[in-house]
Amino acid sequence: ERRERKREVSKEMAEKATRELEKMQLQEKADIKYKEWLKKKRAEEAEKKKKEKEKEKEREAELQEKRTRSEKIFKEWLQNARNKPQPALNGYGFPDGKSTGLY
Repeated sequence: ERRERKREVSKEMAEKATRELEKMQLQEKADIKYKEWLKKKRAEEAEKKKKEKEKEKEREAELQEKRTRSEKIFKEWLQNARNKPQPALNGYGFPDGKSTGLY
């Protein structure tokens, strides 16, 4: 009976050790998968931020181009406005641009 108990105990210890080993291997696999997932996630985040920065730069460039175009058009309009002849003041009560008689 002692031998049988010793065998059973040693068998149980071996099974327990095997289970512990499997558990440790499973934990290591889980850790490796988690690290891979985390690395992939961080790479995706970095790519997303890079794309957002590129879009922001494009928007800024478009705004700058729009500003320069509008400034150019405004300066042209200003030059043309100076060269236009002034309208004659021949409205009611202002013949030849001067006020006459009655108020």
